[in-house]
Amino acid sequence: MTNKITSFIDGMISYDYILFGSVFTVFILLIVLGILTRSKPSKSIIIFLTAFCIVLLGPTLGYKKMHDNLFKNSVSIKEQKKLTFTKAIIVYGNIKNTSSVDFSMCNIKVSASKVSGNGLKDYIFTFNPFKEASIIEYEIFKNEDRDFKIIVEPFTYSKDYNLSIGANCR
Repeated sequence: MTNKITSFIDGMISYDYILFGSVFTVFILLIVLGILTRSKPSKSIIIFLTAFCIVLLGPTLGYKKMHDNLFKNSVSIKEQKKLTFTKAIIVYGNIKNTSSVDFSMCNIKVSASKVSGNGLKDYIFTFNPFKEASIIEYEIFKNEDRDFKIIVEPFTYSKDYNLSIGANCR
């Protein structure tokens, strides 16, 4: 757990600090405003509830939206091959930097999940993949396409499965 927190803090950019600072400032201002309007209890309660909603939802949603807009990319699977003599799958793909900034690093992750034929079960299976593999690509410039290859091993699953791919870039 401490490793995840440390890596999150190390990966923060200046925009993240501005976002978290501004959310905290708005929270403090709304709390002060709620205290000043204590003579009108209904207004005060609404202001307090708004302040706590902002402090809980603001950093999470703001961080997600900001990083989705700043670090846009598109990742696609070109081809997948299941090897016969080795228990592995090779996934060939492509990543494109569609943002307006250069990426210093991209963590590309492939996940394999079960397929049951039931739509609801298939949706739930995507949250708990049975096999994952990832690679890191460095220095992807604006509008650059880059091909990559990920080897998922050991892959012993013999039934039907879905592969999903995603990238987290900075």
